[in-house]
Amino acid sequence: MDQLGSRAPKKRSRALAVPVGLALTASLAFLPVVSASAAPLGTTADAAPASKADTSGPKLSYVANLNAYATMKAAKKAVERAGGTVVTAYEQIGVVVAHSQNPDFAGQLRAQRGLFVSVGATRTAPMTAARTTEEGATQQLSAADAAKAAAVAQEGQEPLEPNQWDLRTIKADKAHKINDGSRNVTVGIIDTGVDDTHPDLAPNFSKSQSANCVGGVADTTEGAWRPYADGSDHGTHVAGTIGAARNGIGVSGVAPGVKIAAIKVSEPGTSLFYTESVVCGFMFAAEKGIEVTNNSYYVDPWLFNCKTDDDQKALVEAIGRATKYAERKGTLHIASAGNSDQDLAADSLVDDTSPDDATPVPRTIDPKVCLDLPTQLPGVVTVSATGDKGLRSYYSSYGLGVVDVAAPGGDKWQVPDTPDANGRVLSTVPGGGYGYKQGTSMAAPHVAGVAALLKSAHPSATPSQLQAMLKAQSTKATCPTRIYDAAGTLIDATTCASKWGQTGYYGYGVIDALKAVK
Repeated sequence: MDQLGSRAPKKRSRALAVPVGLALTASLAFLPVVSASAAPLGTTADAAPASKADTSGPKLSYVANLNAYATMKAAKKAVERAGGTVVTAYEQIGVVVAHSQNPDFAGQLRAQRGLFVSVGATRTAPMTAARTTEEGATQQLSAADAAKAAAVAQEGQEPLEPNQWDLRTIKADKAHKINDGSRNVTVGIIDTGVDDTHPDLAPNFSKSQSANCVGGVADTTEGAWRPYADGSDHGTHVAGTIGAARNGIGVSGVAPGVKIAAIKVSEPGTSLFYTESVVCGFMFAAEKGIEVTNNSYYVDPWLFNCKTDDDQKALVEAIGRATKYAERKGTLHIASAGNSDQDLAADSLVDDTSPDDATPVPRTIDPKVCLDLPTQLPGVVTVSATGDKGLRSYYSSYGLGVVDVAAPGGDKWQVPDTPDANGRVLSTVPGGGYGYKQGTSMAAPHVAGVAALLKSAHPSATPSQLQAMLKAQSTKATCPTRIYDAAGTLIDATTCASKWGQTGYYGYGVIDALKAVK
């Protein structure tokens, strides 16, 4: 993997050089009946764990999914009797987040079929202080490169826009002459946090729709949504691609007129994305009226969550309920396909990175049963990455019928004719700076920006209608004859399949910002 990490050596985030983490779910046959008024986000239980419960095990976090007839009151009591402490309860979707040191906590709850559909641990390692790790560095924009770009910027361009080949690829520069997007539309960036003090992000940042969801409870205190002091710049980079302001400073976002919000869900130090935090992120977005969410990560600790495993199927269920609830509230979800160069439509795949919070155990999985979350969940728009030449990026995962659309994610081997001649994506980083990253993490925010432009032009459009427009307005792309591999060698594109106007590499095509505003 190159400087922006996800699924290369340590395969975590969707950006080829920053650690991040997880994702997926299956369609739900039903949602639980709400037996009382919806509990507010962050509701916690008062009762202590049952005194007779076994507490000899490591402290783990769990999600417990109620069945259609269970009451939240009864579920909380069951959690406490089994030696658990309720962290938060989402009565809207029938999901409880709990902590427990009882080694048989999940088993005891699963035995109560009258209350729970599924129960699972969200991690495999004990809940301890996270250690600091570094899996790659962002390529910072040098003063010399900034000066070269500014020297050739034309009237109406941002100073660094000459280096933004990605905007021109999707015709965002032409779209901006018609419509920059509406202030009534907000894109929620579910990620590692956003530096809202950055001069290119501050004008469009919505504090009232931002929070820190790490641990499963939304914290909306001032600045809680910002990256950790020693943390990742991933979310800030994503934010700039979506909504950096056209203010005569730095770069431009795809939708520079819309609002952006930060929902931080990554653990300190490791930047892992656990289920309880991600569920909180989707629920917070739904309750705050956010129209689009960007999800450039997969849900840790499993690269793929198998519905044949008791723990993993509970994670699929919990996240699936949260995404569907937000969708019913009017939120469209955009997610990256991943950086493993894998065919997500294959009959089988090798997963040698899971669990990523402990010692990985290689396994062969069926991607139709074992899902990448949240990208393979119903209703979520799955995005693959392309480079300046229009070829699938060498790292991007793909899959016929899995990938919906493609967008620029960067590729160091596809070198553009720009002042910096850098094939990665240039965007904002914390501290007022700018840097280059590549990955499907960088592709998804281009789609989120176009979705925001579509929502601006069609304010009454539902998430499913927005998704249909994204696909219909994409520029069709056929399977290429050759693509670059990780070593920069052109190889035959034998892995690209096509059918019914779609391809495994590009889905329905490469998104088009100009069509979105016309």
